[in-house]
Order: sequence, then structure tokens, then C-alpha cells
Amino acid sequence: MEPELEVELVSRLRAGDSSAFDEIYIVFNRRLLNFLARMAKNRSVAEDLLEETWLRLVSAGENLRADTRLGPWLFTVARNLYVSYCRSRVRETTYTADLVFLWPCRMPKTPFDLASLSEFEGRLEAAIADLPPLYREVILLVGVEQLRPVDAAEVCGISPESLRQRLKRARDLLSRSLAKQDSAQTPGKEVTHGTRG
Repeated sequence: MEPELEVELVSRLRAGDSSAFDEIYIVFNRRLLNFLARMAKNRSVAEDLLEETWLRLVSAGENLRADTRLGPWLFTVARNLYVSYCRSRVRETTYTADLVFLWPCRMPKTPFDLASLSEFEGRLEAAIADLPPLYREVILLVGVEQLRPVDAAEVCGISPESLRQRLKRARDLLSRSLAKQDSAQTPGKEVTHGTRG
């Protein structure tokens, strides 16, 4: 979102302009749902948390600081609601069939592109879902939602340096998981030296 538009929308929210909320909703609703669905691994939980996120914006709208950055603010609220949800359940939620597959990408042009994309998306979603929540959230915030690392650090409540380290670890884990999937799909492709006799 352009900084000028963000400042204008925050100003309108503070003034009680409900149409500003509608504009913010259009920009962020799908992104927040995508983030929460991947964190919670459950569509209905994600929808409940999303609804609560929007209620928090409505409640806080007139009291926002004039320099509030809407993206980091909304993702911080969504993340905190997810963390509270996990604490109340005292366990990581289980993987369910209603995980949302909303990986951003270019549109496929041929049936082969579509099949390849679907296969890769499935592998990528599974690899992201297998990451511990600590690493999953940084991949989603920086890699998917395109938040600047400094903003993602703010959302997670950590220093930019800690986020950089966490993001590197998350990418390493993701790469290993994808490589492991590749090797599992192509058994017997081990490289051997010499000739058979």
C-alpha cells in the first residue's frame, strides 16, 4: 500500500469514516486470511481469527496513532490472536484437509504448466505446513505477504537481527524439506560410480 494512501486511510479511520474500513478490508482481507489459514492449518479457525482481527480494527480505529502502518498493525493483531488461540489449546493444531492453497504466482498457460504448478504448490504448502510455527510465520510474512523484514520483525515482536536469523533458518528448513520430498519421489536415483559387471 502506498504510504500516502495509508496515511489518508488512517486519518479517515480516526475520524470515524466507515468507508475507510471498507477500503482497508479490500486490500488486506485475503492476505490476512491466507496468513492465518497457513498458521492455523484450519480454515474455520482462520476465519474466526480473521473476524476478530477486523473487530479489533473497528474497536481501535479512532484511537490509532496518525503514523500507524496498517499492514504491520493488522498482521501483528492477527499473529497475536493466533498465538493466543494456540496457548488456549496448549498444542499445535493438526493438519486438516481444508488448508488454503493460496500461493501467489503467475497464471499457468498450458495443461503441463497447470499440472506442474499444482504439484509444486502442493509440495511447497506441505513443506511450509511442516515448519514449526516460529519459522512458518516469518516465511509467510516476508516470503508470501512481502512485508519488509523490519516490519515482519515488528509483527513478531523481535529485533530485525533476530528476524534475519530466524528467516535464514526457516529458508534452510524449507529447502531441506523440499529436497527430502524430491529424493522420496525419485527412489533409486542414487549416483553410482563404475560399471556394472
